[in-house]
Amino acid sequence: MRFSPTLLACCTAATLFGLPVFAADATDVAESSTTDAMADDTALTTDIDEPTGQLPETVDVQIAPQQQPADGAVALVDGAIAADTDSEALEPTPDELQIAQDPTETPEETLDRLLEGIGRPAEPLPVEEPEESEPTPAPDAPASESPAQQENVVEEEPDEVQVLVAELDVVTLDGSPLDPALEDIVYQAITLRPGRPATRSQLQEDINNVFGTGFFANVRARPDDTDLGVRVTFGVEPNPVLTGVDVRTDSAEGVLPDEKIDEIFGAQYGKILNLIDFQDGILDLNEWYREQGYVLAQVTAAPQVSDDGVATLIVAEGVIESIEVRYIDEDGNTVDAEGETIDGKTRPFIVTREFQTQPGDVFQEDRIQTDLQRVFGLGIFDDVRLSLDPGDEDPRKVKVVVNVDEGNTGSVGAAVGFNLSGDVFGSVSYQQDNLGGNNQTLRTEVQLSERELLFDVSFTDPWIAGDPHRTSYTVNGFNRRSISLIFDGGDTDIDLPNGDTPRVNRLGGGVTFGRPLDNGWSGSVGLEYQRISIRDSDGDLSPEDQLGNDLSFSGSGRDDLLSIPVSFVWDQRNSSLAPTSGSLLRLGSEQTIPVGNGTIFFNRLRASYSRYIPVKLLSFGEGPQTLALNVQGGTVIGDLPPYEAFSLGGTNSVRGFDEGDLGSGRSFVQATAEYRFPLFTSFLGGALFVDVGTDLGSGGSVPGDPAEIRGKPGDGIGFGGGIRVQTPLGALRLDYGIPNDGGDGRIHFGIGERF
Repeated sequence: MRFSPTLLACCTAATLFGLPVFAADATDVAESSTTDAMADDTALTTDIDEPTGQLPETVDVQIAPQQQPADGAVALVDGAIAADTDSEALEPTPDELQIAQDPTETPEETLDRLLEGIGRPAEPLPVEEPEESEPTPAPDAPASESPAQQENVVEEEPDEVQVLVAELDVVTLDGSPLDPALEDIVYQAITLRPGRPATRSQLQEDINNVFGTGFFANVRARPDDTDLGVRVTFGVEPNPVLTGVDVRTDSAEGVLPDEKIDEIFGAQYGKILNLIDFQDGILDLNEWYREQGYVLAQVTAAPQVSDDGVATLIVAEGVIESIEVRYIDEDGNTVDAEGETIDGKTRPFIVTREFQTQPGDVFQEDRIQTDLQRVFGLGIFDDVRLSLDPGDEDPRKVKVVVNVDEGNTGSVGAAVGFNLSGDVFGSVSYQQDNLGGNNQTLRTEVQLSERELLFDVSFTDPWIAGDPHRTSYTVNGFNRRSISLIFDGGDTDIDLPNGDTPRVNRLGGGVTFGRPLDNGWSGSVGLEYQRISIRDSDGDLSPEDQLGNDLSFSGSGRDDLLSIPVSFVWDQRNSSLAPTSGSLLRLGSEQTIPVGNGTIFFNRLRASYSRYIPVKLLSFGEGPQTLALNVQGGTVIGDLPPYEAFSLGGTNSVRGFDEGDLGSGRSFVQATAEYRFPLFTSFLGGALFVDVGTDLGSGGSVPGDPAEIRGKPGDGIGFGGGIRVQTPLGALRLDYGIPNDGGDGRIHFGIGERF
């Protein structure tokens, strides 16, 4: 029996497209077969004498009688789409397999599938394997056929069947008019062309291509037999017009501003929602979070689009559920050798109160880093590390764990010796920087000799418990004795009548309160009382020098000072120990209240400004290089006891001069330029410096003119270089300075940078 080419095309279409019904909905694919409707399994095999188009010359086609649908409709049974050829709407029958949305899933799950399907090819179509028949015994191979020849026999796989495409059409699934622009998008996406052959794989690929444009929520294809070939109708369901984006976060107050949402998605408003473009907007949204330091924030679910075109996005911003403290050893272990959890003496709230970040806030990387720096800046931990765990109550939130390795915060010292008078003395010191685990500091030093008892005791609480302003206080008591630089140094020695160098004894105590202010400022205010006396090395009172000049303001050798010191600091440095950039401004005032001996009334003003500029001039090692600049000055207004004058020269003033050798004045100005650079290793550094200082000609206004009678010049310049050894306590510095007066150079040793 022979078939005409037209009949062959129709039969091939039934075989090719009658078996599967192609549809794309979030890349899902359904397939059904017409074999259940066959009434007779008699197979007819025919040869074709005249080939048609690209069809093979001979095709074995199995044809079984089928029940013909009424009104010229083409029926694709077993879940296939039934469509009336007189209607352009593709309306599925109740028995059809619904690909656009499974009846068992919610609209949200459908949208989730739609988003996940972007750019992903459909799964391969399942192909029913024909039932295997009993193999027919092959005739015996000729004796001359070798095993090698048998191995060369390879079974060839048949080529995929092709059919001729006669027509292409694009309609909406609900029968509504289709926007011409969308129709063009469909035609541009498909590769099928009228008058050309096609395969079932090519049809499935075109369905994926149409869905991959991002403009459609559902895509289907229906093949129909015609006299000239196969008419393929693509049914599509366009996405709604995007009218807005609603971002919902898991934080009480989202960190994402509304204007940023409009900036990202605004160009898509008023247009048909394109899932690909919308996905790009989601990526931009995630990128904005990362740029702002919200590194844990991300969109967590597929968008939900309402009927009015508003897309809802759910964002997990990385809300902090809790902040906890965990104690570790130097190796980072949380348990000891016996498997017991390591306990610390520091109370947890000492750590957590340093965090500006609080539970309920969104995790922000820079802010957390600043919090950790404050914790490390307490000076009681050798190491501070951060780890993140899922929240205990809500796994979507994060639990911030601060791992701390406690350092050794206590020290004890003792010494025995002889003073310049030959007296035996002993001294004991004790220091604890984490008293009671409260980060409180206690410092005591006691020196006992045959003639006197000297002591210096102070207690500091860096944060009064319960105070929201981080107020600190320090209480101290002291009995100190030292050689005053005002009455020492210079070219001429002026001593006491007995030949001793004058000593200033200060007995008193005070309290100071301080707190941080806004924008990097901090301030302090206090009250201090001192009983000041001028004594010799034996501790005897000596009110005048050998020239008869009064060494105290009252003339009796004893003065009372009651003062109120006030200071402000603006710290913008990148490090308090070894700054390489930023600036530091200090402002201070000390107002005395006239009481007791001398009834002294004055105001001391002082200011200092430092600037740190990163540079790269020399290359002696890897590390930052800095040009450090400092200028400072001060003056005293009112009464001026000679021992309260400003002293110039020395390690912390103008290097190259001995301590106090440059001048003593009522006012002063000094400036320094210092180039700091690394030397070969990270802990060794070098410095080149120039220091300038002057008393502004105010030395003569100090009672007794102590600078003039000792031959101090009043101004000078020092320059030189030095090395720095970095330690946890700061830089140990060793400088060699040369004065501009032609004198010998001097070595200066200090702890910490000069400024």
